[in-house]
Amino acid sequence: MEDFLSVTELAGDEVSQEQVQRLCNRYYWAGNYCEGKDVLEAACGTGQGLGYLAKRAKHLSAGDYSADILKIAKEHYGDRIELKQFDAQQMPYADNSLDVIILFEAIYYVPSAEKFGRECRRVLRKGGKVLIATANKDLYDFNPSPYSHTYYGVVELKELFSKQGFSVECFGNTPVTETSFRQKVLRPVKKFAIAFGFVPKTMGGKKLLKKLVFGGLVKMPPEIEEDIVPYVEPTKLPLAEPDTKHKVIYCAATLQEK
Repeated sequence: MEDFLSVTELAGDEVSQEQVQRLCNRYYWAGNYCEGKDVLEAACGTGQGLGYLAKRAKHLSAGDYSADILKIAKEHYGDRIELKQFDAQQMPYADNSLDVIILFEAIYYVPSAEKFGRECRRVLRKGGKVLIATANKDLYDFNPSPYSHTYYGVVELKELFSKQGFSVECFGNTPVTETSFRQKVLRPVKKFAIAFGFVPKTMGGKKLLKKLVFGGLVKMPPEIEEDIVPYVEPTKLPLAEPDTKHKVIYCAATLQEK
């Protein structure tokens, strides 16, 4: 059984300021699609973005595969948000019952993204959207997570959702050119460490590495609010080629037909 606690950004963990910025920005971006909608966040983790989404959605529900991780979210939110344990490949929701499904930093943990795509098609109403945020596998110093199955870049995301009758838009967040001088200098070192298996696999081990790369760390908030960090509009990307300029890829897939 995978120990997702060891690879998940948990509320209260020491993380880099960039991680907090990335977390907030993906939910600020998603919030624009959720106004007045019936929304589900699958693989919600400890739920840092749920309070923010709930203020915008008509109705919000959420869940995660890991009971241990979901327990942390339930302890924070109590009865404020409907939380269920479920597999994103088999979601416990009726046909044509939702407007938006969110899956952030988790598509690579789903054994079959194709099954997830089919479930989204089943559960969403026509015109409904799937919102994805994922680490960009097409960077030369990309480091896959333990327990991951398949990573999807721009080209693969378009193919994945187009097969299910979705139109697809992709966006880039966190340009590599705007990272700190320290990160730029250490990218070749990171690439070498990845190639020879020197990069820590757990969040605990990675914390020491983050201190080297990012400097001081901050606490991951249990719940984000508006304006914790400035919102940076993501850059729309062409779909015909891999992106090598951003750390994070967003995907907004819109269901065209049922």
